[in-house]
Amino acid sequence: MSQARKAKNHRSNRLLAGLNPDDFAYLEPHLEIAALRRGTVIYETGDFVGHTYFPHDAIVSLVNVLKDGRSVEVANFGCEGMFGLLSALVSRESFGRYIVHVSGTASRIRFERLNEIRNARPGIRQIIMRYGEALLARTFQILSCNAAHSVEQRCCGWILNMQDRVNQEVVPLTHEFLAELLSVQRSTLSAVLGRLQAQGLISQRRGAIAILNRRGLEEAACECHESIRQVFNRLLPHPNPPA
Repeated sequence: MSQARKAKNHRSNRLLAGLNPDDFAYLEPHLEIAALRRGTVIYETGDFVGHTYFPHDAIVSLVNVLKDGRSVEVANFGCEGMFGLLSALVSRESFGRYIVHVSGTASRIRFERLNEIRNARPGIRQIIMRYGEALLARTFQILSCNAAHSVEQRCCGWILNMQDRVNQEVVPLTHEFLAELLSVQRSTLSAVLGRLQAQGLISQRRGAIAILNRRGLEEAACECHESIRQVFNRLLPHPNPPA
């Protein structure tokens, strides 16, 4: 793969795209492209964290596995962020299972090297801190959303969220993944998706959902999707065009 192609791929991640040219040039030699396949467990609970990942078009979930075998998703990461640094700065241990839900690629870097660079380059340190604040704000909003809003409203918000990440009308979103995001039974989700399809907002496909009316989905969603989007726009720079 050419250096220009690699740089373009790295810049598919919002944090890397938002770095100024000098900071990106300092970081780029230490980045490599990693293919992430759906179902792959990157880190299991307690694993040593060796790399930090900056997803391009992949989506990775952080799952808490309970003693009885049940699992609950507590966060997910796409092109807007990173994982494998902020939660392991002290212990270097993964406190949950990181599993790929949507296949794609990511830029990755050795944890130690990124930590060294973060300490040496204030611009890189600042964008990581800004992302940490945005991630905390999103977690705060989602906790409130789960307690206050209906399954249908939350479902619309998550479909919009996924489209924002993949930037295409057909979103690779399985019923299993969406039910896990919403913490509902598959039967409940099927009923909700059936209503959204009957309203002409979406079309269900095998392993995917086609968005037919984004404006309608936005009107049916609760306030949380837009609130989270505004937080990320405020805290993170708008991406620069690839070099």
